[in-house]
Amino acid sequence: MKKIEILKWLATATLIIGTAVNSYGYYPEGPLILALGGFIWLIVSIMWKEWSLIVTNVILTIMGVGGVIIKYYFN
Repeated sequence: MKKIEILKWLATATLIIGTAVNSYGYYPEGPLILALGGFIWLIVSIMWKEWSLIVTNVILTIMGVGGVIIKYYFN
């Protein structure tokens, strides 16, 4: 199995787990796991040079981490 195949399946599994954790209301674990999945997909997107996925996953990662930072440091 190629490295990129492993990364994209790892990212997908991470997003599925993050969605489950998030749906059970675990905060900040849920958003942080989702951000990690987005970051891994961002790496894959960059390797593919696929701009639509790069933009989507940059925003996903920033929103996940940024939301936690705002919640804990600005509220």
